[in-house]
Amino acid sequence: MTAAGTAGSTQDEVRRHNVSTLLRYVHVHGPTSRTELTSVMQLNRSTIGALTADLTQVGLVREEVPARARAAGGGAGRPSLVVCPRPEKVYVFAYDIGVDYLIAARVGLGGSILDRRELHRLRGDYALEDVTAHLGRFTAEMLGRAEPGSVCVGVGVAIAALVREADGQVRYAPNLGWVDVPLGTKLADLLGEYGIKARIAVGNDADLGALAEHVRGAAAGSSDAVYLTGEVGVGAGIIVSGEQLRGHGGYGGEIGHTVVNPAGRLCRCGARGCWETEIGEKAILDAAGHPDGPRSTVSAVVAAAAGGDPRALAAMRHVGEWLGIGVGNVVNIFNPDVVIFGGLLRDVFPAVEQQLRTTLLTTGLAAPREQVRLVTPGLGADSTLVGAAERAFAPLLFDPIEVISSLT
Repeated sequence: MTAAGTAGSTQDEVRRHNVSTLLRYVHVHGPTSRTELTSVMQLNRSTIGALTADLTQVGLVREEVPARARAAGGGAGRPSLVVCPRPEKVYVFAYDIGVDYLIAARVGLGGSILDRRELHRLRGDYALEDVTAHLGRFTAEMLGRAEPGSVCVGVGVAIAALVREADGQVRYAPNLGWVDVPLGTKLADLLGEYGIKARIAVGNDADLGALAEHVRGAAAGSSDAVYLTGEVGVGAGIIVSGEQLRGHGGYGGEIGHTVVNPAGRLCRCGARGCWETEIGEKAILDAAGHPDGPRSTVSAVVAAAAGGDPRALAAMRHVGEWLGIGVGNVVNIFNPDVVIFGGLLRDVFPAVEQQLRTTLLTTGLAAPREQVRLVTPGLGADSTLVGAAERAFAPLLFDPIEVISSLT
């Protein structure tokens, strides 16, 4: 990672870029010595000192003597100061809206979850006002526990839906019964009542899961990755050459609606034989002979298969076969170096991994197949929540001084 200006950049633009690069590095990697920053950013020591001074002045970082040097009580030479993010002073709110749960968290600069609230409930077509009322209550509780003088610099929301990212309009969230619902606008109005004026970013859960895993999880260091997530349906967040692939309107990644079995079942989208009709929650429960129920029922099917239950074993074989067919398409089209199985697929993957890999031998072309890793999320069940936080931090990380100055 090199901090530099492009040809024709003004001095102010170069400085903004370098301040952004430094803050982003300590946000992702944690406390970092000036020596390491000098090496990573390929800038001289005095420039690094000036950049950290700018960030310290506005309360985004602090500098401290390394613990080893403090313990030694000094010695020959002056140790390189360590630059640390200040999570207690600068944070975002992150929300994850699922089909049967709501999660809200206050996440500090550097990625640490400082506080969180969860609500699990029966599935249903919940009204926008119901969802935002709970999120508002959680936010008020967490605000009351925030350190005096701290500042919220952003709000991120993950939801299994087609989202118009410009204003947070939920175009289609079938499992909540939402069509053209103004989630972003409603949250902005609600949070404004608590004095929160930071930007609100609403995104598709799979896209945000991919973002989180690329920054902090199983795809860290990877240039090309696909994050698959499944709740009721199946979606994908796609990283290509280090950048998120969103599509022209931001609606890309609806991989669960690629048709893999034209003679298969009718999908809720109106097509027949979509991939999610073969590997989604309903497909798993039907194949195992379980009635429709909460996501925990899928875990029960996996457990029953591990215990030798014949019908559960048959369900896992069915899912493993069709998962291998779809992943073969993913590998052939995107040539990722890692495919990550999130959501309910995180529970299913260990039970079907061997069959998936066997099927992939015939569905995936040899060259891209040989390069790909198949893994579960490094962030566990929190990928989408962490991704919402990372999306919320994006404006601050792009222009730290301007954003923090506008909010304080």
